[in-house]
Amino acid sequence: MSLGQFEVLTVVGEGAYSQVFRVRRRKDMKTYALKKVKIQPLSEKEKQNALNEVRLLASINHPNIISYKEAFLDDDKCLW
Repeated sequence: MSLGQFEVLTVVGEGAYSQVFRVRRRKDMKTYALKKVKIQPLSEKEKQNALNEVRLLASINHPNIISYKEAFLDDDKCLW
């Protein structure tokens, strides 16, 4: 998966090291939330925390919580 497979529609929110975007996947035109985490400036502990967040989100299966799809790294060292 890569960022090129999505069309960015709007910025939903942002913090010190991340942004959340509303995106549309070009393949099926479905809308998703996509979180961009800037990995480069993070300490090793913060990088581990970001990866743990991904693992935790992937493990949640509940009808009232939006399901997690997948993660990928881009050339700019950002976790999506």
